[in-house]
Amino acid sequence: MKGKIKYTDEPIGKVKVIPDFLPSPEELALKDETVKVTIVLSKASVEFFKNEAKKYNTQYQKMIRRLLDEYAIHQS
Repeated sequence: MKGKIKYTDEPIGKVKVIPDFLPSPEELALKDETVKVTIVLSKASVEFFKNEAKKYNTQYQKMIRRLLDEYAIHQS
């Protein structure tokens, strides 16, 4: 960020807080037992995970796997 943030005391209206249950990219880089599957994903999703994986020096497939694992745990 180049500019300085300017805060105000204006009311922001009705706010609904939604808990963030999804893991951070750092958490998606962990290892687990796996089963091989074939899946077709959107190009945009794959590019996002490839870019994030480069930042954390890990494989994008592992990050996708961890994301799905966390979602499944949260839904259980």
